[in-house]
Amino acid sequence: MDFELSDTAKEYRERLLSFMDEEVYPAESVYAEQMAASGNPNHHPAVLEELKAEAKKRGLWNLFHPHKNEEWGSPGLSNLDYAPLAEITGRSPYLAPEAINCNAPDTGNMEVLELFGTDEHKEKYLKPLLAGEMASAFCMTEPAVASSDATNVQLSMEADGDEYVLNGRKWFASNALHANCKVLIVMGKTNFEAATHRQQSMMVVPINTPGVTVVRGLPVFGYLDREGHAEILFENVRVPKTALLAGEGDGFMISQARLGPGRIHHCMRSIGMAERALDLMIERAQTRTTFGQPVVMRSNVQDWIAEARIEIEMNRLLVFKAAWLMDTVGNQKARTEIAAIKVAAPNMALKIIDRAIQVHGGGGVTDDFPLASFYAHQRTLRIADGPDEVHKRTIARMEMLRMEAEIAARN
Repeated sequence: MDFELSDTAKEYRERLLSFMDEEVYPAESVYAEQMAASGNPNHHPAVLEELKAEAKKRGLWNLFHPHKNEEWGSPGLSNLDYAPLAEITGRSPYLAPEAINCNAPDTGNMEVLELFGTDEHKEKYLKPLLAGEMASAFCMTEPAVASSDATNVQLSMEADGDEYVLNGRKWFASNALHANCKVLIVMGKTNFEAATHRQQSMMVVPINTPGVTVVRGLPVFGYLDREGHAEILFENVRVPKTALLAGEGDGFMISQARLGPGRIHHCMRSIGMAERALDLMIERAQTRTTFGQPVVMRSNVQDWIAEARIEIEMNRLLVFKAAWLMDTVGNQKARTEIAAIKVAAPNMALKIIDRAIQVHGGGGVTDDFPLASFYAHQRTLRIADGPDEVHKRTIARMEMLRMEAEIAARN
């Protein structure tokens, strides 16, 4: 295994760190002021567009995209080279990823449209997404079924002449309340009688299609995130058959292709969030005194600082290994490592953020510091893109298959 970053990745890392110091961190207070002044939790603040323009000017755009393309501004980095860059953006999760057009769920949706979309889809949706002129949402999760098993989805996609008619309800459609959201990628069932993994299909649905109703934005731990986590009702929604991605029955396959890279990107950002929480913990502990000594001199706080460094480094190495395997042998053969880091990274970040909150005292649970929102974000990530238990099940099954193969080889 070789985790050495390419010279290109090292250069982008330095440029991105400068962008964070010079533009992103100073913009955080401006962002908060503009959001508060708007009175609208889904307001699209001007400072974000200013950051996007600056990122484009600096050549920090579409860094997630694996193919080099001058028109899109993407340098064509490997997963391994992208890992430390995504980590850096995780230090300011509500600004940095979108500022460089590397935010979920748009990145995953762009990959889906590129891999499985028609020429029309690419012209109408992929190009504006790559330019940062449009936002998109991914509609898979449903309130009435356990969506950790994607084969459970019940939204129907019934063929009717040259159209499909969609009926059902989705929720946690992240980005659907974004001011620039124009299109949904929707997973449903085109054939309830087919083999279990061939019942599902995915379609491109403009958000303004008649019958599509955004019912509400779901609060997460009391936070109404700017991009929104929407509940959406589909009532006799008619789309042309050209809305289909790949073919009928390919929905489950597309979902698996989409979620692998997305999961590891979340984990990369989780490490960045943990790094910032550690910095905040140390800074707070150095500037507060209790019973005649700085808090940082307390042995339990020093233990927390040391353990945080150990756990961050362990998780970073697992991210690197998963990314390296994705680059060298493909996503399918990296399944165990992707599942493992998806469990490990949010839990690690949660632990460090929780301890940083404790060191901050009452301030830690307020919005005066980013820790409370960090905590909500990471706790949600233990469910989003598959709950911990599903990923552990995947790991356990892979381990059992490994043991069966070893036993068979010995016999």
